[in-house]
Amino acid sequence: MASSEVFEYLSSEMSVVTATVTTALVLWAVWMGTWLWWRPRRLESALRGQGLPGTRYRFPSGDLKESTVLASESRAKPLPLSNDIIPRVSPFLHRIINQCGKSCFTWFGPIPAVTIMNPDLIREILSTKFEQFEKLKISPLGKLLITGLVNYEGEKWARHRRIINPAFHAEKLKRMQPAFSTCCSELIGRWEKFVHPGGTTEIDVWPEFQNLTGDVISRTAFGSSYEEGRRIFQLQMEQAKLLILASQNVYIPGSRYDAMGL
Repeated sequence: MASSEVFEYLSSEMSVVTATVTTALVLWAVWMGTWLWWRPRRLESALRGQGLPGTRYRFPSGDLKESTVLASESRAKPLPLSNDIIPRVSPFLHRIINQCGKSCFTWFGPIPAVTIMNPDLIREILSTKFEQFEKLKISPLGKLLITGLVNYEGEKWARHRRIINPAFHAEKLKRMQPAFSTCCSELIGRWEKFVHPGGTTEIDVWPEFQNLTGDVISRTAFGSSYEEGRRIFQLQMEQAKLLILASQNVYIPGSRYDAMGL
């Protein structure tokens, strides 16, 4: 084959590759524009058209940035001696509910999240109309940690709910009381060691109650091997911290492969 023919062949192949790559990039740009701009605007218009108040969509992260800032500011302040902990736990949602009411919507990136606090509506959704309401979609990174009734929908949700219902019968819970009592006794005994006779001390109860919850579930679910269960909960807590950091940014499809080092 002559050099001119080789050059023409390579040029034609490069043209095909360039055209393919260009087409793929254009399609990807159109898809991203639809996902991050056109679809959120259309959904916002539909929600407001049904009389539901909420925040305006802000390209591209929605309410994520504001929610993160308010959460950081809230946790930087001393915890007030009050039972009203919602402003501390979820300051952004607390502010939006005060502004828009108990039925409203916010934005988790380009995805609207509808908040419903009316008990009758919640009962109706969970009992008769669960197939008509979509839950907030969890990113592939989130699915590494959060699976089950939290994100199942339709018949799959109904089936799993029927499976776990027997575990919460009163008689079964009564048989778990010895494990509850043991965990609570160990917690109180550990706190007593922190206090010198006749003195006082300050204890951060948040990690203590986290450990208590893990111990209770470990003893009841794993029995004699509850130390193994405790280790599983510790690993899940570490994974949850990483997930919270990742959830503060908009998830871009495919980005998890870079995060996983692939």
